[in-house]
Amino acid sequence: MKALVNVVFLSACWAAVSLTGCTGLPSLPSASVNRPDLVTDSDEPDQRRRARLRVELATGYFEQGKTKIALDEIKQSLAIDPSFVDAYNLRGLVYMRLNDIALAEDSFRRALNLNPNDANVAHNYGWMLCQQTRYPEAMQFFAQAVANPTYTGKARTLMAQGVCQISAGQPSEAEQSLRRSYQLDAGNPVTAYNLASLLYQRGDLTRAQFYIRRVNNSELANAQTLWLGIKTERRLNNREAVLQLAQQLKNRFSQSPEAASYEKGSFNE
Repeated sequence: MKALVNVVFLSACWAAVSLTGCTGLPSLPSASVNRPDLVTDSDEPDQRRRARLRVELATGYFEQGKTKIALDEIKQSLAIDPSFVDAYNLRGLVYMRLNDIALAEDSFRRALNLNPNDANVAHNYGWMLCQQTRYPEAMQFFAQAVANPTYTGKARTLMAQGVCQISAGQPSEAEQSLRRSYQLDAGNPVTAYNLASLLYQRGDLTRAQFYIRRVNNSELANAQTLWLGIKTERRLNNREAVLQLAQQLKNRFSQSPEAASYEKGSFNE
């Protein structure tokens, strides 16, 4: 991503297309693999049960970074039950990690052909399309996910949509998406950071301060959020707040590019 790259705070990790957490940050509950209510033996056909167990194994391997083993388990799951949406969804995530976009897209399309209303798959497919800069298509699938009345991951999808709109050069639309996400989940640091960054760039400093302070006053602060906080407080002439944030930046992230920028006084880069 070239445009506004500083705004996209660990977006690939936090957009829930991966089951692993961001480095130094706790994992968000992932929307990438369907997690339905517990199915008992009497409800579930034997074929689906065996396929599901394979997908559960594959998910564990995927989370551990054992991508090829995960893919082998997915293949066995689909051999047992070729109509299992969860297996195709996870297959798409695996191929995204392997950077095989053609097979990732094939996986998500197969899943949606089996269940057009699966919002988790629509979210993941939308994020993959965004990574390929296919922005109009990505927005269609994000909208499809959010429109599902039973979907519980709307905040995450709206956040991903907002990040994608930033990359697409649509700051007004991005702000609207991120505001909706924040209303649903005010604890998501990615949403707060991106909102603060958009507001900072257009000079709405008091509101930018509100959102970035929410992140920096939590255990989720990192070099990027502290640096944005420093720049915001500096422009608001809050010298004491600048010094406090700068001390955190130097103590915790002394080798970061943001710490180097602070030492050089490069506040406008």
